[in-house]
Amino acid sequence: LEPNVITFNALISAYEKGGQWEKALALLDELQQRQLTPDLITYNALISACEKGGRWETALDLFDGLRRRDLEPNVITYNALISACEKG
Repeated sequence: LEPNVITFNALISAYEKGGQWEKALALLDELQQRQLTPDLITYNALISACEKGGRWETALDLFDGLRRRDLEPNVITYNALISACEKG
């Protein structure tokens, strides 16, 4: 079986909960190398991982990335982004 976006989202969320933002970001690269398209859940988990890691600049970059993909941020997105900037 090949992993899909849902599989990657679950892994990214697990790394986010474990405070391993670097590994979560590496999965974004792998997801894209496999020709899969990240969704809003992917970006929310990544932004939250960066928030927990104190990486507010990376969180802002991810926010820009989701907007470039024409994804519409939601309350979860904005809360994670605000928290990331607050900690920065």
